[in-house]
Amino acid sequence: MAKFELKLPKMGESVAEATITSWLKEVGDRIEMDEAVLEIATDKVDSEVPSEVEGVLVEQCFGVDEVVQVGQTIAIIETEGGDVASSEEVETVDEGSVTEVEKAVETAKASVSVVAPGTSNLPTSGRFYSPLVRNIAREEGISFEELEKISGTGKDGRVTKSDMLSYIENRTAAPTKEKSAPQKAVAAVSTAVSLTNTATGEDEIIEMDRMRKLISHHMIQSVQTSAHVQSFVEVDVTNVVNWRNRTKVAFEKQEGEKLTFTPIFMEAIAKALRDYPMMNISVDGDKIIKKKNINLGMATALPSGNLIVPVIRNADQLNLVGLARQVNDLARRARENKLKPDEVQDGTYTVTNVGTFGSIMGTPIINQPQVGILALGAIRKVPAVIETPEGDFIGIRHRMFLSHSYDHRVVDGALGGMFVKRVAEYLEAWDTDRTV
Repeated sequence: MAKFELKLPKMGESVAEATITSWLKEVGDRIEMDEAVLEIATDKVDSEVPSEVEGVLVEQCFGVDEVVQVGQTIAIIETEGGDVASSEEVETVDEGSVTEVEKAVETAKASVSVVAPGTSNLPTSGRFYSPLVRNIAREEGISFEELEKISGTGKDGRVTKSDMLSYIENRTAAPTKEKSAPQKAVAAVSTAVSLTNTATGEDEIIEMDRMRKLISHHMIQSVQTSAHVQSFVEVDVTNVVNWRNRTKVAFEKQEGEKLTFTPIFMEAIAKALRDYPMMNISVDGDKIIKKKNINLGMATALPSGNLIVPVIRNADQLNLVGLARQVNDLARRARENKLKPDEVQDGTYTVTNVGTFGSIMGTPIINQPQVGILALGAIRKVPAVIETPEGDFIGIRHRMFLSHSYDHRVVDGALGGMFVKRVAEYLEAWDTDRTV
């Protein structure tokens, strides 16, 4: 019998660790090749880790809620065959190399014995801290008592790397001042009142799940970072509606994909971003980063009520068929919790469809580190003035609002307004004789 080491796979350039949320197989269970063994969660998405071999699970190297680094062995699977194997190639080394490695290990042990003051050996706590968080705390001289007070956005309130970096940044920028006794008393009373208001016998207290905590943290961070302003444009989409109604059946038969309004809007937005590249940027301190690629984020509602934003990469290089395939595929896999970590990263501009829920307009919050987000309102039949060479008259038209939120630190009203107006112009100029 051979033993196979199942390791945590690489899940994108910016993902270095994951939290085990549940084991789908227990010790002694038989596992088929490509069968899911456990579920993990990163700061981006939840996913499953499949087995690369067929065999029996003989060891779980980590427990639920523990944090695992990419490349670490998370399980041992016993298979038919020879010696121990792993999901990584094992290199053979000569005796001299082994000696050198042993010396390096001894040196490392000696260096570890001398550590900086701080939290090198944190006291035990009812709260879990990953080795990475503990190391950051030690290096920054954060005491255990101080660490215990940091709000965590991870699963069950776990403190993540981003929480630590955000805390350190605020700690450096604004040194804490000791509160006076009256201030402490007021704070204590406020806390007591808050707890009383939320913990009555008639009310139900619902713990936020991991994703909702991440969304909450992300939204607060965005509002605190960007100076949000909005521009609104009403657009006549009668030509778009009539063309889609006439084309959607043939489109599905020909391409095997449903034709929704979303890819049509995405095409217009991608064109407008190409016309106004300073909307396709991000901000890093006092520097503006102008993005080469147009990667459109597509806000997608999940069955749980949460929200996720998969990304259509190089959207300006896709035709309508390609956009329809991407939109349908990403939306389906988002609802099935099958997105890969890379598929929710590197967006340069985001679109959210508030009209799906009947809203005629909205004021969406910018998806950091982007500088703009466009909300698509509901399409409605309304009476409108129609201008013709023979004169104006009233007619029934399909109209909708486009709500554009943008970061006033780097996007002025002129650019923000011209961009959303250009999107409207592309939609109003839709060619009703267009072929797929």
